[in-house]
Amino acid sequence: MNYTLLPAATACCILLLSTPAFAQLKYYDADAFPLFGKMSEQTETRYERLPARLRDVSRPPLWALGKNTAGLYLRFRTNSSAIGLKWTLHENNAMSHMTPTGIKGFDLYCYENGEWRFVNSAQPCLNAKENDRIIVTDMDGRDRELMLCFPLYDGVTALQIGIDSSAGITPPQVAAPTDDKPVICYGTSILQGGCASRPGMAHTNILARRFNRTFINLGFSGNAMLDYEIAELIATRDAALIVLDFVPNASVEQIMEKMERFYAIIREKHPDTPILFIEDPPFPKGQYNPPIRREVAAKNAALRTVFDRLNKAPDANIGLIPSDAMIGFDNEATVDGIHFTDLGFMRYADYLYPILKPYLER
Repeated sequence: MNYTLLPAATACCILLLSTPAFAQLKYYDADAFPLFGKMSEQTETRYERLPARLRDVSRPPLWALGKNTAGLYLRFRTNSSAIGLKWTLHENNAMSHMTPTGIKGFDLYCYENGEWRFVNSAQPCLNAKENDRIIVTDMDGRDRELMLCFPLYDGVTALQIGIDSSAGITPPQVAAPTDDKPVICYGTSILQGGCASRPGMAHTNILARRFNRTFINLGFSGNAMLDYEIAELIATRDAALIVLDFVPNASVEQIMEKMERFYAIIREKHPDTPILFIEDPPFPKGQYNPPIRREVAAKNAALRTVFDRLNKAPDANIGLIPSDAMIGFDNEATVDGIHFTDLGFMRYADYLYPILKPYLER
């Protein structure tokens, strides 16, 4: 198969494939298909995470990160032999330590024999907000249940799905992942997906596929500082489980001053929902940087102090997850000594899976 890659400086970055399917693709607005992973439908635009009412409530950097689409996924069904995407980015973000596909691309998954299987990624253009990619060609034309995982560190303002002109596309016929009682996760840049190579490799997306259940990603890079409006937002949704992973961002003072009230806001509305706290991981960078090592230890000590206050009468619906074995012991699971690679995210998902499983099988 021959490929021609147009220069990145062009308005659109289009991968041309020498197949009749490419020339015949017909595009459909993705607004016609169900979107999952949001706390609220009352957002300023469809593809973002925070409700519009928080625009003048949340701190500006937190509000801006709500425009990122981490954890969102869209479901559809088609018998097309080829699938393409056209999408417009909110910012066209770039970082030196994270791939463009992870930041602002899409992943396509197919539901086969009760499991989600990776198909391919829609890789973004480097220098333009407008993107046009063929994800897969030459499939056999059977009906397939498909899932699109959204960009982790950018926003999406428009999205179209391309299929063969002779094929059909409909909303999904299989309710997977289940969305009735999601898992809500609140946390930092790592929870948001930094620095997965592609969207599907963020640990919340890995776990969503394994449990076949929606995981709502409230990861806000550098800004998981126990803002009370986020607790109030979490409390609006009936969840199967709530996972609070804020310690890498919150200071010792913030943990001591705000964690108890943050928890109480949620617990007041959901007295029986399991809520789990996660310790700060032992970052490889801390092994050679004593101040970082001391900071992690101090934060975890503060977390345990407040947790013990909250759990005076032992309660099966509150728990603390230790972090010692979270990403292994070989220092190979991060891109910069802190943020996870795909290896780190897979290890993190493997670590969390048996801990979360009993709560999700009740």
